[in-house]
Amino acid sequence: MTDQVPKSGAGFAAATPPTDNAITTDTDGLTAGWIDLTVNDQAVPVYRAQPAGKPGLPANLPVILVISEIFGVHEHIADVARRFAKQGYLALAPQLFVRQGDPSTIADIPTLLRDIVSKAPDAQVNGDLDACVAWAAQNGGNIDKLGITGFCWGGRATWLYSAHNPKVKAGVAWYGRLAGATSPNQPRHPVDVAPALRVPVLGLYAAQDTGIPLDTVEQMKAALAQGSSGSEVVVYPDAGHAFYADYRPSYNARDAQDGWSRALNWFRQHGVA
Repeated sequence: MTDQVPKSGAGFAAATPPTDNAITTDTDGLTAGWIDLTVNDQAVPVYRAQPAGKPGLPANLPVILVISEIFGVHEHIADVARRFAKQGYLALAPQLFVRQGDPSTIADIPTLLRDIVSKAPDAQVNGDLDACVAWAAQNGGNIDKLGITGFCWGGRATWLYSAHNPKVKAGVAWYGRLAGATSPNQPRHPVDVAPALRVPVLGLYAAQDTGIPLDTVEQMKAALAQGSSGSEVVVYPDAGHAFYADYRPSYNARDAQDGWSRALNWFRQHGVA
């Protein structure tokens, strides 16, 4: 098993070459690397990171699903998984576009969205995440302490999976799209599932995000108020999209660190620790 990220291309995605800000979390004290799950005869690579144990691996670990941006599981997402592992979690980051292609090799974002991201059905994504949860339950994870977090595209998936799987105890969605046009592959958006949501999700959004209008954030707040999930939405006034992505020019260290602290506290507050 390797702690590198060969199944996502050359470290980072071609569409987002890293800046000097990129943070690297080591694997000291961790078991980290790729596993393959089989879902409906399809091999789905999953980057796994967790505390190492002697002898063997520790059991009964809280579980965090880490959902990537549109660029798939490249080095930054693997690093986020290691950050959770350092906090005592079994973190699983699946390559959810594996059937559609390798997003890390495409440098043009419109092409990436058209040819890969839009072709990944929400139902398929939920099924792959279900398989991750089942694997965790058989490999030292305590799925009674199940959380999910995701970024951008993965933020949207976080809301939707929290509505799909009642075993999820809490979610943290970073700047995921909330509303918009639907399609057969994406028939509903977070704003549509919010009134019936039962899982508490913390939404972390940015006032300067040109891709997620603040009016959709307000729509989401209103939809959540119709239900009883206990979800909350935080909007950072000075941040833009992808403010947690330390490898990108959009990185906002102050708000990223605040969001990370809020995320860890949210999971602990809701029994994912």
